[in-house]
Amino acid sequence: MKLLTHNMMTSHCKGVVNGFPLKLSSSEVDVKEIEFNPDFINRMLARLEWTVLVQTANQLGVGEGLPEMLPESQQFEDEEILKKIHHVLLEIEILEGELECPETGRKFPISKGIPDMRLNEDE
Repeated sequence: MKLLTHNMMTSHCKGVVNGFPLKLSSSEVDVKEIEFNPDFINRMLARLEWTVLVQTANQLGVGEGLPEMLPESQQFEDEEILKKIHHVLLEIEILEGELECPETGRKFPISKGIPDMRLNEDE
């Protein structure tokens, strides 16, 4: 699971009002090189919850060099910053771990890079 995916996921457990952000814990992380596309990164910035991305990247130890805040334009011109964001969003892959609902504490496993968000009938 990429951090881009994590940034857009929410818990849909019964009774949850705000299931975002899901707490991420990882037991296996991989880095997979992906072709850099600065236009894609800049287009995605407006769709991201930036502070959540920075917090998660820092928690995983890959957030060094990420700006704490987005500029008002929600675009970066500096290619080095765009490459760092690209690395964090697309090249960091959570292979094993779990996601936790911030309200209920319900844990969802991540196995082989795929989060399992299925709920039981009573959830």
